[in-house]
Amino acid sequence: MDIVLASTLLVALAEIGDKTMLLAIILAARFRAPWPIIAGIFAATIVNHALAAWAGAAISGLLDGWWFRLAVAIGFLAMAVWILIPDSIDEDEAATPARYGVFLTTTIAFFMAEMGDKTQIATVALGARYHAVALVAIGTTIGMMIANVPAVFLGNRIMRLIPMRVMRIAAAIIFLILAALAIRELL
Repeated sequence: MDIVLASTLLVALAEIGDKTMLLAIILAARFRAPWPIIAGIFAATIVNHALAAWAGAAISGLLDGWWFRLAVAIGFLAMAVWILIPDSIDEDEAATPARYGVFLTTTIAFFMAEMGDKTQIATVALGARYHAVALVAIGTTIGMMIANVPAVFLGNRIMRLIPMRVMRIAAAIIFLILAALAIRELL
């Protein structure tokens, strides 16, 4: 349960102000159909994060050793710095045609937006750290939903209510703690 909780908390905080959260707001404003958008976010996230957690666990199994654990620790440190940099999204990037319907448009847009995103890379690192693909994928998906469902319903209002700087600092601190724990295992 600690793995699910850590994964949930880390991704929920990391997702605040992330480009996929901004994408959720744009899709909600454009389509005004919250439930298909939420279903699309869930479908895209569970597949993307399950693959990312599996990749992290698989790579760590192949490269299990001191140097790989050092790379994971450095990755957590890099994520702590990266999370402090605010994301932005172009309106053109989110303006995919609704030709395939709200659900499919959202699923495809979210899946593509998550590729190489902070939360996907964090999921790879969590998969490498914990070797528990299902638990990491469940936790990171819950974290994405915690951050994005309110964004779908509240849209731009949520951006005014939550102090983004504080959320980014909290997420950075969590990444620093994970880095410290990974470094401690090296010693």
